[in-house]
Amino acid sequence: MNLRENKIFKIQEIRELTESAFVLRFDRHRLNFVAGQHILIGLDESAELREYSVYSGEKDNFLEVLVKEVEDGSVSKQLKKLKVGDPIQVESAVGFFRIGKEDIDKNLLFIASGTGIAPFHSFVTSYDDLNYTLLHGIRYASEAYESDIYENHRYISCVSKDNKGTFQGRVTDYLKENKIDKNTLVYLCGNSDMILESKDLLEEQGISNEHIFTEVYF
Repeated sequence: MNLRENKIFKIQEIRELTESAFVLRFDRHRLNFVAGQHILIGLDESAELREYSVYSGEKDNFLEVLVKEVEDGSVSKQLKKLKVGDPIQVESAVGFFRIGKEDIDKNLLFIASGTGIAPFHSFVTSYDDLNYTLLHGIRYASEAYESDIYENHRYISCVSKDNKGTFQGRVTDYLKENKIDKNTLVYLCGNSDMILESKDLLEEQGISNEHIFTEVYF
């Protein structure tokens, strides 16, 4: 399906999570995706497009992305100005950051920094009864984006700038203090420094590279 020739995607809802972070919900138009994949979005086909992991679940009849406005991000600044009813350009879902059907029932560890939590939100809202733990690296507890959708014992906010989270420190500090079972499948999404350091710590604990899957945001 060539989405440039398809219906116009329109904003259905905007949820403000913090001063800079928000969720955009828009039409799905039967666009197929696998939880963990990303789409390209922008204001129109002639404008700059940016990759965003799908935040919504596979069974939802809408699409959502989690956006954080950044100082040097031209697309995020444009998206921040959108209103309900505005059109948006969307291109097909792509990517290989996903849970294999054979791995759905395995012990899973999700590690995210900031808005890197988006694909894990899609995993959890797409698949029932996942056996997962989610480590979310954030600066302030207020950045625990819509964490109420996760079971309390499965969501661990690793907060580096205040003392209101589940764990005080970065996700890498958590990994230094907590042993991860070597049979765990680990999925990491977020900034490259976090991912590289976390991979080293996990491998030191005996987790093989074949059990580690990554999606680098920046």
